[in-house]
Amino acid sequence: MTARTVVKSHAAIDTHGGAGVKLRRAVGQHPGARLDPLLLLDFFSSDNPDDYIEGFPAHPHRGFETITYIVDGHMLHADHLGNEGDLTAGGVQWMTAGRGIIHSEMPKQTAGLLRGFQLWVNLPAAEKMKPAGYRDIPAAEIPVVALAGVRIKLIAGRLDLEGVSTLGPITGMSTQLLYADVALTPGATVELPIASDLNALLYTFEGTLDAGGTNVPSNYAATLSPGAHLRLTAGPDGGRALLIAGRPIGEPVAQYGPFVMNTEAELEQAVNDYRSGRLTA
Repeated sequence: MTARTVVKSHAAIDTHGGAGVKLRRAVGQHPGARLDPLLLLDFFSSDNPDDYIEGFPAHPHRGFETITYIVDGHMLHADHLGNEGDLTAGGVQWMTAGRGIIHSEMPKQTAGLLRGFQLWVNLPAAEKMKPAGYRDIPAAEIPVVALAGVRIKLIAGRLDLEGVSTLGPITGMSTQLLYADVALTPGATVELPIASDLNALLYTFEGTLDAGGTNVPSNYAATLSPGAHLRLTAGPDGGRALLIAGRPIGEPVAQYGPFVMNTEAELEQAVNDYRSGRLTA
């Protein structure tokens, strides 16, 4: 089987979103920085409430899905469908914008800590106008695979390791998303299977990792070559990363802020629908 290696890597860039929330953007810094079907990956981390206190007030989305993963702290959610939730440490929020959703997200500290990620996953044209959906997934519902020196939280997709098959709570996406939080103790090694038809990336957020022979330091995103598996080895301080992979859609992407469609005409329609109150109708 072909091993995956690092094709290219880059440091996440400092930016902001919402009402001035400070972020590190690992995917989606510009249109050429996407990895089909992954549109955006943001990492938010701070012990200073001024960095995020204003949060993400009510705003719209259309045409894609978001997966928000809280590592430390928590986040309050509310949307036009009537969903309200408090996403706590280790938990995940899976939201399908589809035709349209209007929601707010307000990050909060727990014991002075806040860390988390938001991933945007594109939808194919045939699914962009489907009904919006929302699901809170508490930490207790996310399976953990424990091996010697390795701990893997499987958020989405399927993972087959050492003869055991594990299924994450997020399934059924047409992009066949694989999303795992992989933590290794110093010097530990693991070989992770990845379906060969998926585009894949690694984002290291603690320590350092050797990925297929290339060092990936903390706060770096690495795009991986095609292949059937990825070998990870932790550095002297250990390492922790997100492994994210998805089946490419292969369609044009037209984006205007929170709207992701296939054509400029569809973007104009989304903006007009939002301004006229028809986005979620």
